[in-house]
Parts: sequence; C-alpha cells; structure tokens
Amino acid sequence: MKKYECEPCGYIYDPAEGDPDGGIAPGTAFEDIPDTWVCPLCGAAKSDFKPID
Repeated sequence: MKKYECEPCGYIYDPAEGDPDGGIAPGTAFEDIPDTWVCPLCGAAKSDFKPID
C-alpha cells in the first residue's frame, strides 16, 4: 500500500499505521478512507494528499 503526503504540511499517511485518533484503523488503504477525512495535523482535505514512493 502506498503512503500519501499532505501537500500543505508534509504529514505522511502510512496505511500500516492508519490514523487511530481520526477513526482510521491500521491497515486501511488511503483509497478506502472516507472523503470527509482530513489531515490530523493541519486539517487539509483528503484531496490535498499526493502519493509518494
């Protein structure tokens, strides 16, 4: 599963870790996160994330 980076703040969403505080369980692919989810650091929209290698 790919990691995704928040363009505004640089937060990295790692599917292996998920976002437990945001209700996203570890092992959740970025594509499976609800569109209403926002960056836990800066509040940017899911659409503000880009895949990283």
